[in-house]
Amino acid sequence: MKKLLTITLLGSALLAGSAVAQDTLRIGVDVPYEPMEYRTADGELTGFDIELGNAICEEIDRKCEWVVQAWDGIIPGLMARKYDAIMSSMTINEERKGTVLFSDPYFQPPSAWFTPQDSSIDFPAKQTLEGKTIGVQRGTLQDNYATDMFGDAAEISRYSTADDLVLDMDAGRVDIAFLDFPVGKSTLLDSEEGDYKVVGEMITEPKKYFGEGFGIAFRKRDQELADQFNEALATLKDNGTYQELYNKYFSEEAK
Repeated sequence: MKKLLTITLLGSALLAGSAVAQDTLRIGVDVPYEPMEYRTADGELTGFDIELGNAICEEIDRKCEWVVQAWDGIIPGLMARKYDAIMSSMTINEERKGTVLFSDPYFQPPSAWFTPQDSSIDFPAKQTLEGKTIGVQRGTLQDNYATDMFGDAAEISRYSTADDLVLDMDAGRVDIAFLDFPVGKSTLLDSEEGDYKVVGEMITEPKKYFGEGFGIAFRKRDQELADQFNEALATLKDNGTYQELYNKYFSEEAK
């Protein structure tokens, strides 16, 4: 009888441990920002962040649940426990470090300036942007940079989503946009509705604005979860999974 009781208790403990390991992990994401995070024609979430996040969850034996949240409320949503982490192309910088705990960087995108093909702006500078309208996504590092560098010369027009910005560019209400290059490429350069180009150089400095690359954000007390993500990310880089996903979304064949 004692042996049977021991086996029963052991079985219950194993089931409980399995249930804990499979607890749902909620991850906040702002959509759509192709190729990082977007929906397919049938409504399924996909993109580099989504696939990498799912691979990380699988590596740590957790079930991923993606929670869509507008960018300007994404950190407050984390603080309010709407989700357990943010994986949404968020740049690591000193200002955000004051509020959240970041994983190791997992991607370093450049920012770029985009104009219509027939624009007279050939290089972004105070002289060339004087009196122009610059489009940015509200609350992003590109918003901060454009506001500080050109806010006294140009009008800064802020948008909740890149898609809203594109609508105003198509309508001629925005002269130049400043975005993460992957976002600008998918929404402007690859758009069938408009004809756009990149002007000036790709920008990744200064770190005051552009930080250390994209990181996964956690509440500061969740160091153990951040450590698990870092270990999983390192494993995915070592076993080739990360490179496969990178090639899928950013190789020449994917462009």
